[in-house]
Amino acid sequence: MIQGSVNGEVLSVRRVVVVIPTYNEVGNIATVIAGVMDVLPDASILVVDDNSPDGTADCVDEIAAGLPEGFPGFVKAHRRLRKSGLGAAYRDGFAVAFELGATICVQMDADLSHNPMYLPAIVSAVDMGADASLGSRYIPGGQIENWPPLRRFLSRWGNRFAAGMLGLAINDATSGYRAYSRSILERMDFASVEAEGYGFQVEMSHRAVRCGGRIVEVPILFTDRVVGESKLTHHIIGEAFGFVVKLWFKDRVLRRFRRA
Repeated sequence: MIQGSVNGEVLSVRRVVVVIPTYNEVGNIATVIAGVMDVLPDASILVVDDNSPDGTADCVDEIAAGLPEGFPGFVKAHRRLRKSGLGAAYRDGFAVAFELGATICVQMDADLSHNPMYLPAIVSAVDMGADASLGSRYIPGGQIENWPPLRRFLSRWGNRFAAGMLGLAINDATSGYRAYSRSILERMDFASVEAEGYGFQVEMSHRAVRCGGRIVEVPILFTDRVVGESKLTHHIIGEAFGFVVKLWFKDRVLRRFRRA
């Protein structure tokens, strides 16, 4: 049993909270929520919405209002005032999930690129003792569908670059489909994570490794979105590259300081 605490009270009940950041995902969010509820019927779902003008949060509220009596978890929209980045959305989401008693926090995208069918395996890895589990595209059994060759190259090269620079024994450090135990998130001090975008995923991976966390990778098929617009931009890619260099520099300075 994974334990944590809320206001000093020890949690003895396992609670999985799936945190899903959204911005203009009204065309996908109902399908994602239904998929999560189908494979993890005891999980709770927290949608962190960045003030979507398309009514994404309203759609979540309607789903929550229609839940059957006796539903073991919750479906909740956490409304933020403005769009301020993926990292900020997850930091807020984890904090709210902790307040609601989460013992395992799951990250997943709202665009259907993360198939809910993999959730039981990703969560089970943490239940079995891993501190974090990553849905990996780059281990045997993992695949990518509907990506052009250039994007495949950039993603694969970026992961190798991050792992090599930071000494991470992880094949898919930029994966956004993952689960964390409450204890590793507390040890990582997730609220102080600085990066956004893909840089956020890399920094979280880096912190988990530096905290001595046990990380397991689970093979997934990643499928590019069909409905809505991609949030990936050249700026996000450049930020992730720059953040890897920043983390490498910090590690190098710290090593020199410790030797001095």
